[in-house]
Formats: sequence, C-alpha cells, structure tokens
Amino acid sequence: MFKNVEDFQKFNKDQIEAATAATATLQKGIQQVATEASAFSKKHFETSAAAVEKLLGAKTLDAALQIQTDYAKSAYEAFMAQATKFGEMYSGFAKDAFKPVEAAVAKAGK
Repeated sequence: MFKNVEDFQKFNKDQIEAATAATATLQKGIQQVATEASAFSKKHFETSAAAVEKLLGAKTLDAALQIQTDYAKSAYEAFMAQATKFGEMYSGFAKDAFKPVEAAVAKAGK
C-alpha cells in the first residue's frame, strides 16, 4: 500500500487535515443550529405571550376557544416548518463535513 515512509506520513497528514476540516464544518453547523433554535424560541415566546393576551381579553368562551385553536394551529405549523428547516440544516452540514473525509479516502485508495 505504501511505497515508503514519506507516503505513509503524507497519508496520515491528509487524514488529520480531513478530520480537522470535518470537525470545523460540524462545529460551524452546530453553531448555526443553536442560533436558529434561539431565534425560534424567542419568536415562539412572543407569539405565546400575544396569544395569552388575546385569551385574557376574550369576552366569551367561544372566542377563547377560537383564539386557542388558532394559536395551536399556528404553533404546530411553525414547529413543523422549523423541524423541516433543522433537518435540512443537519443534512447539509453533515454532507459538507464529510466531503474532506471522502476526498482523503478516495486519494488514499489510489
């Protein structure tokens, strides 16, 4: 597999560089997810507070039930959209993180 010590050292160096690049990409992705989660949490809190204010101002039980129903529907839709976005983010940065590893493995196979 290796013709000499230099080939072996180059192989090790390539593997370390690939792992470092993959780790950096994963770290960046995790930071993006944390930022997105924070923004979503803030927005969710604001919409929840607005719904509570509307509920406190409801004059009838029917109005209160309608407010609650509307809030539950919008909260569910927002959650599903955010879950989809998180899934796409995780998938994207996982693919990006493994590109250097794939390249190093392909290079080592030659």
